[in-house]
Amino acid sequence: MAERVATFDWSETALGPIQGWSQSLQSAVRFVLASPLPLVMLWGKPGTMVYNDAYAVFAGGRHPSLLGKPVEDGWPEIAEFNRNVVDTCLAGGTLSYKDKELTLVRRGVPEPAWMDLHYSPVTEDDGRPAGVMAIVFETTEKVVAERARRVAEEKLLKLNQTLEQRIAEAVTARVEAEERFRQVQKLEAIGNLTGGVAHDFNNVLQILSSNLELVRLATRQTPNLEGRLGAMSSAINRGSKLASQMLAFARRQPLNPRPTHVAKLLESMSELMSRALPETVKLHVEIASDVRNINVDRNQLGNALLNLVLNSRDAIEKVGRITVNVGNVIGGNRLLNGSVLPCGGYVRLSVVDDGRGMSETVRARMFEPFYSTKPEGQGTGLGLSMVFGFVNQSAGFIDVETQLGKGTTISLYFPACDAEESTDERGTHSHAMRGGETILVAEDDPEVRLAAIDMLAQLGYKVLSAHDGDSALAALQRGPRIDLLFTDVVMPGTVRSSELANIASASPHRAAVVFASGYTRDIISHEGRLDDGVTLLAKPYSLDELAKAVRLALNSRKQ
Repeated sequence: MAERVATFDWSETALGPIQGWSQSLQSAVRFVLASPLPLVMLWGKPGTMVYNDAYAVFAGGRHPSLLGKPVEDGWPEIAEFNRNVVDTCLAGGTLSYKDKELTLVRRGVPEPAWMDLHYSPVTEDDGRPAGVMAIVFETTEKVVAERARRVAEEKLLKLNQTLEQRIAEAVTARVEAEERFRQVQKLEAIGNLTGGVAHDFNNVLQILSSNLELVRLATRQTPNLEGRLGAMSSAINRGSKLASQMLAFARRQPLNPRPTHVAKLLESMSELMSRALPETVKLHVEIASDVRNINVDRNQLGNALLNLVLNSRDAIEKVGRITVNVGNVIGGNRLLNGSVLPCGGYVRLSVVDDGRGMSETVRARMFEPFYSTKPEGQGTGLGLSMVFGFVNQSAGFIDVETQLGKGTTISLYFPACDAEESTDERGTHSHAMRGGETILVAEDDPEVRLAAIDMLAQLGYKVLSAHDGDSALAALQRGPRIDLLFTDVVMPGTVRSSELANIASASPHRAAVVFASGYTRDIISHEGRLDDGVTLLAKPYSLDELAKAVRLALNSRKQ
């Protein structure tokens, strides 16, 4: 700084040219420059600044432009404070501050700073005050640390004051969390078992369904058999619905989520729900006018709402009321079940009844599959477990409020979406039901495979067969060109069905692909949502469903 001061042009400042400085001024400047303390001298009425290296560090980005500048220009944000300092010391007074708080602009942003400041007059040769000697020590770090310490202490005091309460709350929360974790583990284990059972069950149903269809085709001229065949078909449909509910609870049900307007869905369901209730139970639907769309499988959501309404109906003794309430909510709050609804926008669908309510024992088991409080033969115990699985699989949340003798409220929370409601165009087109293309059937269950071959042959297709992924790959490599691969999702062998589909759909075959399964195990779906472009025919499928799926896939490939 000594060199910078010596070469600076002082002629336009209150100090005047350096050659004309008085003895007192020269001594004061030498004192400032030689001191290891952060010193700045403010000379004359304007408070022209001369400072040393230590003060330059304090000045930061304002150095070296502060040198020779009036203090009010150099520190405009504290101009009033500095004007008082200069005026006071030029009048012969002194000032001293301990941890003085000032707001300084640093890095372009005003921020608080604390300093120890000491100001005293500097005299000219004639003894009159001509300037101010300022000692500046910044104490911001110390003040902030002390304040933090007083805070990091106040919190400790409060913590100590409520320690017993906090420990009790923590113990309670841990017990609840462990109980929820055990419940989740139990439901997950049951879900895995249920999914596996449903897969095998669907294969059995597929064998029965396919052969029933073939028998019906072979006995079209035997009308007296139609009643018995119809009864068998109804039984298969009941079994299929049961397997579907099992997969929904296990969160293994492939979903087809689409942007959905809940008001429209409820409008289409209102008559169905009303017909399911006795005259003594009134149904009310309340929907907010600004309710947002949600991205869900519409069929599964409809089934879930119908299940909840039917459960409410069964909980009402004679006369009662069921309300379906739909509205927007914002996340971030804790639900009654202890989980926290994440931040974001949601649509809440609540089914409220004034029935008999549930005990804590019943509430704890209400989502378990096959658990039911209804009399024998009046329920499968899969309704609420299906709702639970569907909501979880749809990235939603479920909450329950119930009280014996007062009623029950079950609320479903789904993330809101801004996309417009879409329509499924596939159902609006008609397609020929038969064809003559070549189809490769890959299915490890021999009876399911034979039934599928017979059904496709009945539809006029040429059929090749394979009992696993490896043999299907061999058939692709050595056999004639195929038009469509019809494959089970879960098969033994080293070649997975998804890999087989990629090979079949590539050159030279460029075949269409239809998957058939009763349990996908996330091979062609992720978190229950089908991969883009995947056609899945759920077992058990009918001849009509098989014909439509195959024809649609073949026609889509041609387009």
